[in-house]
Amino acid sequence: MDYKETLLMPETDFPMRGNLPKREPEMQKKWEEMNIYEKVQKRTEGRPLFVLHDGPPYANGDLHMGHALNKVLKDFIVRYKSMTGYHAPYVPGWDTHGLPIEVALTKDQKVDRKKVSAAEFREMCKDYALEQLDRQREQFKQLGVRGDWDNPYVTLDKEYEAAQIRVFGEMAKKGYIYKGLKPVYWSPSSESALAEAEIEYKDKRSPSIYVAFDVTDGKGVLDGDEKFIIWTTTPWTIPANLAIALNPEYDYAVVTVNDKKYIVARDLVETLTNEFEWENPEVLRTFKGSDLEHVVAKHPLYDRESLVVLGDHVTTESGTGCVHTAPGHGEDDFWVGKRYGLDVLCPVDEKGYFTEDAPGFEGLFYDDANKEVTKKLEDAGALLKLTFITHSYPHDWRTKKPTIFRATDQWFASIKDFREEILNEIKKVKWYPKWGETRMHNMVKDREDWCISRQRVWGVPIPVFYGENGEPIITDETIEHVSNLFREHGSNVWFERDAKDLLPEGFTHPSSPNGSFTKETDIMDVWFDSGSSHESVLVERPDLQRPADVYLEGTDQYRGWFNSSLSTAVAVTGKAPYKAVVTHGFTLDGEGRKMSKSIGNVIVPAKIMKQFGADVLRLWVASVDYQGDVRISNDILKQVAEVYRKIRNTLRFLLGNLHDFDPKKDAVKETDLQEVDRYMLVRFQDLLKKVRNSYEEYEFSPIYHAVHNFCTIDLSSFYLDFAKDILYVEPKDHLRRRSIQTVYYEILVGLTKMLSPILSHTADEVWSFIPDVEEDSVQLTDIPEPRDIEGQDELKAKWDHFMNVRDDVLKALEEARNEKVIGKSLEAKVTIVPKDEATKELLLSMKHLHQYLIVSGAEVADKHDEATEYEQVKVYVEKHPGEKCQRCWVASETVGKNEKHPELCDRCSSIIEEHYQTLS
Repeated sequence: MDYKETLLMPETDFPMRGNLPKREPEMQKKWEEMNIYEKVQKRTEGRPLFVLHDGPPYANGDLHMGHALNKVLKDFIVRYKSMTGYHAPYVPGWDTHGLPIEVALTKDQKVDRKKVSAAEFREMCKDYALEQLDRQREQFKQLGVRGDWDNPYVTLDKEYEAAQIRVFGEMAKKGYIYKGLKPVYWSPSSESALAEAEIEYKDKRSPSIYVAFDVTDGKGVLDGDEKFIIWTTTPWTIPANLAIALNPEYDYAVVTVNDKKYIVARDLVETLTNEFEWENPEVLRTFKGSDLEHVVAKHPLYDRESLVVLGDHVTTESGTGCVHTAPGHGEDDFWVGKRYGLDVLCPVDEKGYFTEDAPGFEGLFYDDANKEVTKKLEDAGALLKLTFITHSYPHDWRTKKPTIFRATDQWFASIKDFREEILNEIKKVKWYPKWGETRMHNMVKDREDWCISRQRVWGVPIPVFYGENGEPIITDETIEHVSNLFREHGSNVWFERDAKDLLPEGFTHPSSPNGSFTKETDIMDVWFDSGSSHESVLVERPDLQRPADVYLEGTDQYRGWFNSSLSTAVAVTGKAPYKAVVTHGFTLDGEGRKMSKSIGNVIVPAKIMKQFGADVLRLWVASVDYQGDVRISNDILKQVAEVYRKIRNTLRFLLGNLHDFDPKKDAVKETDLQEVDRYMLVRFQDLLKKVRNSYEEYEFSPIYHAVHNFCTIDLSSFYLDFAKDILYVEPKDHLRRRSIQTVYYEILVGLTKMLSPILSHTADEVWSFIPDVEEDSVQLTDIPEPRDIEGQDELKAKWDHFMNVRDDVLKALEEARNEKVIGKSLEAKVTIVPKDEATKELLLSMKHLHQYLIVSGAEVADKHDEATEYEQVKVYVEKHPGEKCQRCWVASETVGKNEKHPELCDRCSSIIEEHYQTLS
């Protein structure tokens, strides 16, 4: 007789293999057709609002792993919040202005800027940006990220630009905006000023020179035959030298070497003796730096004075203590020069080429001039030493090329005027990780001015007019009018119309008695664009609010978006634009190296999704400690895919064993559940608590590990394993069977819900197979809250104790298997000798002890001479003397005693008899 037909084996159409690359696009199509985002928003309407404000990625190029990490983390949070009592809209955004798009058009698409007007070129930039946006939007959707994709915010939108103009106007009204001549980071490759946020430091090889400046007027302190020694790694700035700076508090020595007298800091004499290999240098006398103020030296190349000035910025950490000062090419130089009334000489144009203000070097590119300047210094007898050094040097983070300091007229936001307010707001924000507060504080504490003007065309114009006398005009009236024009026509109107047509009708101003006006040609820093999103998005969109609950971006945004948003928001509202800031690290390859095309170690999300599926990529995001730099490789993804398979197969097993379970009809009341089933409910509540707490703290790797451990240890290795003997073997409506199914159902529903924010596709797929669920998607449900189970403390104490004993028995079984005493554990009979009364009472109270241990026999004895000692108990393992039942596979001495069913044990025989009686 074939007894298999009487076994209640699991049944499910839920596929064992995910085949995610094929199934996920189908799921995404289904979401789109059912308009899942709107359905979720409708369901949660009226709940407390939770706003995660999206930092806008730049609309250029395909997504990289940093994009994927960022967007998936955000999706975890938004999905979780919408399933735990909040209304959590997610409005994705894009940053669309700036140099890379200009470069893409002029270099990649060969647009000739000379043949098109600024307005026409800007239209091309806009079209290009929107094409890129569409590509990126589709790729973000493929990651399973849920959002208002049809209505994103875009920094080139008319409404966005109009609100940005209001932010600028409000800051100007408070006196925070001004125009001034100052040295700023200048990128010759971009032909524009840069803010500190746009600078990155990379190693650069530079000449290192020591130069002698002859004293021409010692002011009665020096004899006049001495030479100051300066040191610099930028020889090209020597033509702009106007002074030598000393520290007023330092001692300076006159050192004689070979009949020449040099002036250097006293503390550096020994170092410089070694540097120049001086023989028998003698210190003639010393002076305080303050004694040498206003001494005059001669420029080594020109018939020009170089004044000795004093400045606290001078140190003895390197160089000579005598600092070459060019007010047009350095911030400290500029301020000290201003104090002494020096000119701001800047003989380098916007492309980095020398002008006629540097005689002998006109037309030379600044970097090429290093060699020529050095040669002329040598010819003049002023070059004391030339070497080369590799040092960290500021580069343009867009073009990756070196920057220079260059004095130009720029527009600035005076951060120092409201810096204390910013620092106070930083303290009120919750930072994840906590060191973020210190980092942001340090970013702001010494910040003076933010250069907000750029000499480009693709961006939001600085809304300033000039009168006939050159006076800048920024009034409430002009700001309001320009803002309204931008809201109606977009910012291109600034480039399409003359100044008079951009001003309110009949506008007059004292600076222009003839009514003639001009307009500013610079655009705003793109960080001002994105940094205005708290006004342009959070305030403008009716479904959002300021401050946002959280901003989440990479660690580089402490100097970028976090910073510019904080500065503009505090300037305008006095408050931070966010309540919390979460940061993630960078994505590296499996060996911890930065991804680089030249190394060939770049991993792109599209390739991962094609090979593994988006849910494996999402699970990888959950697996890493994202607050530091994270690693990804094919091997790492394979490990994550194994964990994914374990979770999927666990869900599949639970589903399969609920094929005949109707929760309305078959569920067992909690008080009537078997003790082990109630214990598993307690374990599940513990998991729920841990998972929800981790979500709340924006920590996802503990969820990954907790769920994996629960599936592997609590379920697969114990609960699902021993339960097979009940689920498959007992009659359909047996209390123990229905008790297990009741708990399976709760665990399956709860697991699917708690995993939905992370495994968005898989959770929805599982949901479609769960019996008796009303919602079309798990996204339209709430994650359950942990609840108390009656007698949970006693249950935990008892069954945790048992699980420790079980660990000992499993070790004994494994040893017996290695020694060939048994094969599978169901061939075994175990004798357990407790070491204490509590353990003895525990084991004797267990009615189905052999089932929980998955052996065919289990006895509790006071002693056994051959038992092996373990941590909790002593265990003796032997082969069970009975025969294997062909239905339940348990070895039993009752097999063969029933004549009708000689291959079955008593238990199975009675079940079969009952089965056939029911059929008849």
